[in-house]
Amino acid sequence: MSFLQIDKVCKSFGSVNVLRDISLDVEEGGFLVLVGPSGCGKSTLLNTIAGLENLTTGEIRIDGNVIDDLPPAERNIAMVFQSYALYPNMNVGQNIAFGLEMRGMPKDERDIKVAEVAKTLQIEHLLDRKPGQLSGGQRQRVAMGRALVRNPQLFLFDEPLSNLDAKLRVDMRTEIKRMHQALGTTIVYVTHDQIEAMTLGTRIAVLKDGIVQQYGTPAEIYNDPANLFVADFMGSPAMNLIPATVRGNTVEMARVGEEPLVLDFKQLPDDVATRDGKEVIVGIRPEAITDADSRAAIRAGQQVTASCKIDVVEPAGADIYAITSLGGKEVVTRLHQDWFGQVNQHAELVFNLEKVVFFDRESGIRLR
Repeated sequence: MSFLQIDKVCKSFGSVNVLRDISLDVEEGGFLVLVGPSGCGKSTLLNTIAGLENLTTGEIRIDGNVIDDLPPAERNIAMVFQSYALYPNMNVGQNIAFGLEMRGMPKDERDIKVAEVAKTLQIEHLLDRKPGQLSGGQRQRVAMGRALVRNPQLFLFDEPLSNLDAKLRVDMRTEIKRMHQALGTTIVYVTHDQIEAMTLGTRIAVLKDGIVQQYGTPAEIYNDPANLFVADFMGSPAMNLIPATVRGNTVEMARVGEEPLVLDFKQLPDDVATRDGKEVIVGIRPEAITDADSRAAIRAGQQVTASCKIDVVEPAGADIYAITSLGGKEVVTRLHQDWFGQVNQHAELVFNLEKVVFFDRESGIRLR
């Protein structure tokens, strides 16, 4: 049985429907990431789990027990906020211990708990400092420590890294991942950053307009997107989405001043093959369009090599991103770092057909 069950949850504010019939199951020890653009309802869903917002309809269960009518303090949930919410007049140790003190735990037991958590988060040397003396990353560790020390059934994180600079966000992602692996506690984590979602989650729910667009593992979300929104939102750079026309077992993508680029498949998916002569959207990740010398091209099974004009070259250290044009769209390709092509010249690019997916042009739904 799932540990956290979100069953047909709806939430409305007046006439505005913020959450629409959301159902998600999370296994014990799982790491669920709620991801989506601003206003999609992910923080509202987190607040309904925490008890900070009442449900309009639906039910939420933890370990088989319905928690809808329980006040936040009785749900055995710990929440880490974006703003840290530390008491400025207390030192680090007092901030971490405050919740335990409010529950009447004796001081000697509190001290032991605080010491254990501080060691886990490597902040023992900060226990006597005030929040104003800490960096952003240190404050975030303290906020996590205050949640950890309670040993809750469920952790809720509401965009905890959004106030940090890029390098520190990477470091703190590692800390959160390490903490989850060490403790095995169930976590629900809200972010608008799809890189955070991919690196942290064991399961991801992609939301848009209060509706779950897709729920699955990071690999499923990335490699097998359910619709155009998920394909475009998840991945950096995003998946290339190229208009193309079906011709038998091939798809043709128009090029300005050149013959169309033709991808010849051994067999198209059934939903695509029935659309002979009609337009579909071809989805292909940048790493599935590469140069012949890259390891990705060597490993590719079914592939097509084509000469494409390079419009822009963007060196990125370990890789080079080159942009060409297909179907009237800019198409990003990922090439190995020793590639030596030039802007405004043609280059041989390898398309890994095993990584191509298709979408309906009108509805955006995946074609299979």
